[in-house]
Amino acid sequence: MYGKAFAPEYQGALTTLSVNSSLDDVLAAGTERLRAAEQAGEHGEAARSGLAVAEAHRRLGQVREADLAWKASYRAARDAGDVAAMAWALWSGGTLARQRGALPLAFRLLRLAADLGERGGDIVVRGYSLAGLAETGRIQGDYEAVGRLHEQLLAEARRRGEARHTVWALEGIAQMHRNSGDHDTAYALFEEAAHIAARAEDRRGHAWALRGLADIVSVRDGDTERALALLTEAEESCRAMNLSGALAYNHKMRANVCYRAGRYGQARRLYEQALGEFRAMAEPRGEALSRLGLTKSLARLGRDRAETAAELAELAGILERIGLRHAREMVTRAQSELGVGPADSPADSPAGARARTAR
Repeated sequence: MYGKAFAPEYQGALTTLSVNSSLDDVLAAGTERLRAAEQAGEHGEAARSGLAVAEAHRRLGQVREADLAWKASYRAARDAGDVAAMAWALWSGGTLARQRGALPLAFRLLRLAADLGERGGDIVVRGYSLAGLAETGRIQGDYEAVGRLHEQLLAEARRRGEARHTVWALEGIAQMHRNSGDHDTAYALFEEAAHIAARAEDRRGHAWALRGLADIVSVRDGDTERALALLTEAEESCRAMNLSGALAYNHKMRANVCYRAGRYGQARRLYEQALGEFRAMAEPRGEALSRLGLTKSLARLGRDRAETAAELAELAGILERIGLRHAREMVTRAQSELGVGPADSPADSPAGARARTAR
């Protein structure tokens, strides 16, 4: 039913690149082709090779370089009069904005990308852009608004036999079920995504599905060792492709699994590792979630209650500003779990003063 996964963002002379190509290889090939196209005055080819460069930088966590690259790709596409290539560049920019936590900008760029994709007759970039809008709404926690769009995109991907997009949609729907407490449905969807990704040789999608399965196995079954084994398998793919973001989220999930098992010292070290990785790639959502896990681990290891309360209050403010509703609810649960509600952080304490300064 599904063919081998492919990467439509690798275009022009770069279509020979695999969905599993190392990002370092993608960046090297894309940069070389981009320079040649620019020297030859080939605006269309520059736009399409520049897209691969932008995506490689983004997935490597190189935010500044990714920002410059997608904008240059858009300008080249505009000079070439290539509406579809303009849409792809905007899709890349919108995806980067979401990664940086600039959700309003992500929505704006992805809507423009979807519109241009439709005008340019490129159903793939339109689908990717709609998927980006759905994912942006999902990470905000607005499940009611984007649940139907996820289901619609899943049906379209199944109909066209697009393995990569089917896997993405299954994982997004699974995550919503997991966050809503329906662990059995989430597990079934992650499992289907893992099977499809494996058959389609989509290592990135397979790694994310394994991460989802590990989460469910840990939460629902309390099977710590199996969860860690799944994460180890996923990490192999992340490292092979140099997927910096996926690897950081893998480490954060490994920390989650250890925390649930009461291995607080191990969880602390893993959260610190993930936090450093997210900060290096300027990924505010992952950074905030890692800080939350680290704060909980430190509290379990005997950290001062006022320090814990101040840290959680600061995180609540950060997540509120980003607009991540589900993550904000996680902070509220942590405050309740640790018995350090907002009122427990004295306004005149050193910890409270530091929290106010940080905000």
